[in-house]
Amino acid sequence: MTPHPSNTATTSRLRSLLLELARRQDDLAADELAATPYWSPCPSTVLGHRTAADALRAEAQFLLAAS
Repeated sequence: MTPHPSNTATTSRLRSLLLELARRQDDLAADELAATPYWSPCPSTVLGHRTAADALRAEAQFLLAAS
């Protein structure tokens, strides 16, 4: 059975959006870390952004596997 073209397009677009959001989370983490002096501990928000990015990429991968 072939997936409906609009469903495939929607899934592809959703996956693209999830990956873009993951990149933005990575950028936020990098920006926060760059603004932190090297002698200071890593802010917990950096870990939060990285975790969010990982979760978004996992969902994008799930969509790819499910399609």
